[in-house]
Amino acid sequence: EVSTEDPETAFCTLANREDLNPEEGSILHCLYQFTRNEKLTETNKLLCDVCTQRHYGPKKNTKSEKKYIYTNAKKQMLISLAPPILTLHLKRFQQAGFNLRKVNRHIKFPEVIDLAPFCTAKCKNVAEGNTKVLYSLYGVVEHSGTMRSGHYTAYAKMRSMNNPLSDLVLQGQAPQVSETEPVKGQWFHISDTRVQAVSASKVLSSQAYLLFYERLL
Repeated sequence: EVSTEDPETAFCTLANREDLNPEEGSILHCLYQFTRNEKLTETNKLLCDVCTQRHYGPKKNTKSEKKYIYTNAKKQMLISLAPPILTLHLKRFQQAGFNLRKVNRHIKFPEVIDLAPFCTAKCKNVAEGNTKVLYSLYGVVEHSGTMRSGHYTAYAKMRSMNNPLSDLVLQGQAPQVSETEPVKGQWFHISDTRVQAVSASKVLSSQAYLLFYERLL
């Protein structure tokens, strides 16, 4: 979808990205890098239909006669619709020559995360005036082993029903609450048929592969 935006506001976010200063090796740093502003120049220039028509006139009927104008541009990936459930998938492999190597580095992730610095200023289903889009962690998938073999386990939080989230899913109503704390509950580690209660610190120290957050605000 191509839309025309005011250049001054096209790259604006709900909260100031420059105030983040995310720690390297954290999920916030990953999101910051993924949504950074990119310049498209040289061989990455953008095809501009407006520039093409301005220079060559209306499009020709035959492909052989078509000519195009490419221009420098800026690109940024931002969230335009805040989801009820946020799923973050960490890339846990890297190319090593002709082989793939698993990345075992620990990536820090919080119990409550604010997506506002990564949301467009016109983000849908966010109440006007809100500068926070908060999510609470409720599930983690962890992988142990190598690229060739390993074992998947999970951490899940048993908690009471999240009524604002239910309203958002069933009725499309954006949450109006001002919670900043994680949803209270007990964490459990699940490995095949074994289920064991664990602390939140144990969860936050895991080698996360998938992270599941539910929306608070």
